[in-house]
Amino acid sequence: MSEKQEQTVHRYFAGLAENTFNSELGVVDPPLVDYVSDLLVRFIRLDMVHRVRSVTGRPLMSITEMLSEARERIGDAQRELYRHVGDFTLFWAGVYPEALRNSSPAQDQFTDYCVHGKRSYHIASQIDVENEERLEEALLFERLSDQFELCCYGLREVRRHWEEDNDGPNQIILIG
Repeated sequence: MSEKQEQTVHRYFAGLAENTFNSELGVVDPPLVDYVSDLLVRFIRLDMVHRVRSVTGRPLMSITEMLSEARERIGDAQRELYRHVGDFTLFWAGVYPEALRNSSPAQDQFTDYCVHGKRSYHIASQIDVENEERLEEALLFERLSDQFELCCYGLREVRRHWEEDNDGPNQIILIG
């Protein structure tokens, strides 16, 4: 995707997210809404969805693998991995929840994703808060943890709007 296309997609998602969260859900939290719209832009790239790798370089594809790897890391690397788990679970539970509900009849994967996402954002908010910038980020991660289900709902509404939008893309696909 070219830089111009990425900017266009970013503006599109930022507008949808702002309208949905502010106007429809009453969530007036610019850093949170910006984070959610940035998440959408990052995660339409498949390489960002599966960017986390083990120390041997193997892509980590499951939440269980990512959490296991996060427990082995320290400091910034640990915070970043817990953040990614939160982002990964928020994206799938928010934008494509049907993929989680249909994947395993014996287990409600959607609920597991929400539990792991909330917990991961909370843990990320607690790791090495050293300076003002990290404090702001930590507070944002804590809000994402506290409002995880609301953010999932907001993302579902964003998806509904883009699917209904005749001027926007009819279908957002993951780009490899």
